[in-house]
Amino acid sequence: MRPQDIVILLAIVSYGKKNWLIKDLAHSLYISQSEVSESLNRSQEARLIDYEKHRVNRRALYEFLEFGLPYVFPAKPGAAASGMPTAHSHPILKDKIISEQFYVWPEQGGPVRGFIIEPLYKKQVKAAKENSELYKLLAMVDVLRVGNSRETKFAKAILDKSIFNEPSSERHQDKSSL
Repeated sequence: MRPQDIVILLAIVSYGKKNWLIKDLAHSLYISQSEVSESLNRSQEARLIDYEKHRVNRRALYEFLEFGLPYVFPAKPGAAASGMPTAHSHPILKDKIISEQFYVWPEQGGPVRGFIIEPLYKKQVKAAKENSELYKLLAMVDVLRVGNSRETKFAKAILDKSIFNEPSSERHQDKSSL
């Protein structure tokens, strides 16, 4: 797995039930079509997506994010800089978690100053600005990468709700197929 694989899977999740094409993913994420295709192949090998049916294995993705991501793609906050708020600094958690530490993805002229968390891939900030659901998902992933147990509890709840936004009958079917 590569870091952009997570972004691509979360982008598909952010589309909801909408059908997606490789060219649309590539365009919206500012990644080449060949990189998207290679990523989907890696995700299929990891059983995170059924490429033939264009379906993300939501249960496996959630479990990977919850248990594997902090070990496979850890983040260590860097120097202070201007950027786009991420992790618990994201607007969705700003009122729930009061902290004097802000985290950002570096961006020249960004609206907030905080400690840098390197994005999972180079053009992530640009893609997140164009897709608010993807932005929220990626920020919650950053909470899992750097947060403490209280913060990760909030992030897991938000990820759970976003990833399993399908009818509950489908969710239970996914669980039983494991």
